Amino acid sequence: MSNTSQTPENSDYGNTDAVYVIDGQRTPQLKSTGKPGRFSAGDLCVAAARSLLLKMPFSAHEIDEVIIGCVMPDASEANIARQVAIRIGCEKSIPAWTVQRNCASGMQAIDSGMNSIRSGKADIVLVGGTEVMSRAPVMWNNAMINWLAAWFKIRTHKLFDNIQYINLILNLRPTFLKPVFALLKGLKDPLVDLSMGQTAENLAWRFDISRSDMDNYALRSHQRAYKSHQRLSQAIEQGELDNEITPIYDQKNHFFIADDGVRKDSDINKLAALKPVFDRKNGSVTAGNSAQVSDGAATMMLASDKAVKKYHLSVLGKLIDCYWQGLAPEEMGLGPAHAIPPLLEKHQLKIDDIDYWEINEAFAAQVIACQKALNDDNYCQSELGLKEKAGKIADDKLNIDGGGISLGHPVGASGARIVLHLLNILKRNSLHNTQSEKISRGIASLCIGGGQGGAILLETVMNQE
Repeated sequence: MSNTSQTPENSDYGNTDAVYVIDGQRTPQLKSTGKPGRFSAGDLCVAAARSLLLKMPFSAHEIDEVIIGCVMPDASEANIARQVAIRIGCEKSIPAWTVQRNCASGMQAIDSGMNSIRSGKADIVLVGGTEVMSRAPVMWNNAMINWLAAWFKIRTHKLFDNIQYINLILNLRPTFLKPVFALLKGLKDPLVDLSMGQTAENLAWRFDISRSDMDNYALRSHQRAYKSHQRLSQAIEQGELDNEITPIYDQKNHFFIADDGVRKDSDINKLAALKPVFDRKNGSVTAGNSAQVSDGAATMMLASDKAVKKYHLSVLGKLIDCYWQGLAPEEMGLGPAHAIPPLLEKHQLKIDDIDYWEINEAFAAQVIACQKALNDDNYCQSELGLKEKAGKIADDKLNIDGGGISLGHPVGASGARIVLHLLNILKRNSLHNTQSEKISRGIASLCIGGGQGGAILLETVMNQE
């Protein structure tokens, strides 16, 4: 168990609303190369969870519930949370369930775990998210499925009819063999017939976000991620900081220790040379200023006051509240702008009261649009029902170690990853400001395909001895 976190000695004990994050681990996020990745979603989640358990003073038998977010589990990994729970050694009597809220599935798992603890149903809950986008299935179209159904019907019939067989072969068309890519279908909203990238183009047009704005944001994401990787490696060598990333090994003894999508040599000219993907004629959204398709998993251990006291647990941070909000699907990227203000208002906070922010980088245009929307009087009044603008989220407080553009966006895992990383940012900040008695706060937020936003409020835990 890490000794750098702080044990809460103040007045939370006995408060059934208190939910603590004890610690977390994630895998490296591995960029899809167009071929099936080396690991299944279950493998990645198990790797992160096992590494996390090694840091706990209790065994898997003491876990009361397992909740994992995943959007596209493999057919052999139905209810992937249950498989993870059994594989890491949880009692077979322990319930485990999988949640799906598109890009926010990992955050939904956290919210669900928080609710289980607050309701008194559980004291220790393993939560997280996992996704292997590189293994999204390639499927037959309906015409081919119907042809195959007819084929099997003939083959299994007692009176095999050669005429039927010949006619069926003659009816086979090349178009029947056209594959259906589940990933592409999953990244398109059927309600508005727009891909997620096209919704980002909508935001770029509405908020006058230029191609240069997007590319510069993408460049900054890579630069920040690269600096973060360097800082983390140095800190680990000096024994100052636990690493939130656990190494993973494949069956051929290849190992992976860091996110492989970060480009230290990225420059603005290379980004500017890329062609638009979603609107080839007039668009500005490219592969370079969009999130990377990747594989990864992140897990966290949540605990009640009772569990913290029973096991003398050190604490990474405290979960305060989570808020969800819907909006127009064609502008789904503005989800954070819709979810953040109600969360702040509920807790009588303003944007300036938040020390650090994580807004998932689905697209550079989407993050910039959220910043602009929250700082625009007209948008906040007409779309959010506020009396005035919410305020500006400062660039130096937002995604300070990069995000989905540089690190990757495994959709089921990202909601958990940004919460875990934000807690580590708050922890890092408190370690560097040992004289401060101020509680540090952070908000992690995501846009969600289909037109939703989620936001979660976090705090550090002060040690009063």
